[in-house]
Amino acid sequence: MKQKFVLALMTCFLMAGVTLQAQNVKIGYADVDYILSEMPETKQVESELQSLNTQLQNQLQAKYQEYQQKLQAYQQGASTMVDAIRQEKETELAQLEQRIQKLQQDAQSTIQKKTSDLMQPLYVKIGDSIEAVAKANGYTYVLNGQVGGIDVVLYADEQYDVSDLVLKNMGITPSTPAE
Repeated sequence: MKQKFVLALMTCFLMAGVTLQAQNVKIGYADVDYILSEMPETKQVESELQSLNTQLQNQLQAKYQEYQQKLQAYQQGASTMVDAIRQEKETELAQLEQRIQKLQQDAQSTIQKKTSDLMQPLYVKIGDSIEAVAKANGYTYVLNGQVGGIDVVLYADEQYDVSDLVLKNMGITPSTPAE
């Protein structure tokens, strides 16, 4: 009987502790895409990426024009070419086509790597600022409002949106309120 009483008493204390602890949890959320859109560094990153993209597109376009010229020359003279020359030209065109495809793949890979390299410091800066805001305002958790354009937080009271606080912590005046 005494053991049951002690066990019941311990269970009550445990439940009271869990309830008390749950009342101290403060959860906020931030819209990282919105924060990024407000950061001046994002515009610099976009500009660098656009410049790189233009450069790579120009290289690709030059190779494609070379291919088109050689293809046109081949088509115009194919009927009068000796078989060995025709096969050589066809092989040359096929190799050029493969180089164009490889250049496209390399360009995509280069853009992805450059994007990652340029965005990583921004994500670190945002993460550090979110941590500082969370600690300063007593948040236990701060969630991202969206991940990859998909809502993670399906409903949240706007008073718990810390996006503007994060921007202010980074020294950026928000141009529009976070949505």
